[in-house]
Amino acid sequence: MAQITSLSEGVAELVGDGDTVALEGFTHLIPVAAGHELIRQRRRDLTLVRMTPDIVYDQLIGAGCARRLVFSWGGNPGVGSLHRFRDAVEHDWPRPLELEEHSHAGMANRYVAGASGLPFAVLRGYSGTDLAAHTDTIATVACPFTGEEVTAVPAINPDVGIVHAQRADRDGNVQLWGITGIQKEVVLASDRSLVTVEEVVDRFERVTGDLVLPSWAMTAVAPVPGGAHPSYAQDYYDRDNQAYVAWDAISRDRSTFGDWLRDELGVSLDDEPAGERGER
Repeated sequence: MAQITSLSEGVAELVGDGDTVALEGFTHLIPVAAGHELIRQRRRDLTLVRMTPDIVYDQLIGAGCARRLVFSWGGNPGVGSLHRFRDAVEHDWPRPLELEEHSHAGMANRYVAGASGLPFAVLRGYSGTDLAAHTDTIATVACPFTGEEVTAVPAINPDVGIVHAQRADRDGNVQLWGITGIQKEVVLASDRSLVTVEEVVDRFERVTGDLVLPSWAMTAVAPVPGGAHPSYAQDYYDRDNQAYVAWDAISRDRSTFGDWLRDELGVSLDDEPAGERGER
């Protein structure tokens, strides 16, 4: 059954250096606060997985948390490039970043396979792209029934899956609605999972189209009001478009980014915590 805990305790308990971590949410309910807590706790050598790495992954990469990125599209939505991502790829700053690139459909099917306990997924996809020539985890197989050649991609089973939702009850069940993306599959595919929520309530009020994740499917739940900002949480707050626009200027320069890290998260690029970090 999911334990209700604080964000700092949940990250400290569940995420270790070197883990594969997926923070998912499609435009809506992005677990930004959890990403910031990973930075504060100075996690290192992470393989970060996300269908659409946007500014929270730019921040994680710039802070030196990531060794590898598994993704299908990377950018600042509606604005342009992710400059900390580009700096890592083009100049190895603050450290080299390995890339594994897929399509949206490929990533979604990989999560579904992981959640289903299957070793891989098959789909009609990647045709007309050169992704297979650059990504070892894309292959073709022949359908045993028709002989048709289809694409195969391996399941994603993160060490830790992190998502955001609107509500949890006091038994650790979670309720979310709106654009739910791949959140359910991430939780089910992951060895450990952390769900941040806007509030904890005594009982759920049903919402049209809502999704309830049972407590037994998750490891921990942490109340974090505003935990998706500058993303939005439907019926709680809107998307902060100006924050996305402002990030473009902040992220272009290493010094300006360093100032942001210090002022917003209390982290310096020059500091390393004493002793061992995040060992499980």
